[in-house]
Amino acid sequence: MASKKGNRIIIKLRSTESAHTYTTMKNRKNDTNRLELRRYDPTLRKHVLYRETK
Repeated sequence: MASKKGNRIIIKLRSTESAHTYTTMKNRKNDTNRLELRRYDPTLRKHVLYRETK
């Protein structure tokens, strides 16, 4: 996938309790730190913490 010029980049969110991942976009200028969100993990069937990976 070719990336566009600008501040928005595609990131991966990885579950802290399993190997499941989500992909999303973030604004590099507004969110300089790594993202942490509570999302639904379908393998565990519950909400867990997801952290941004490289």
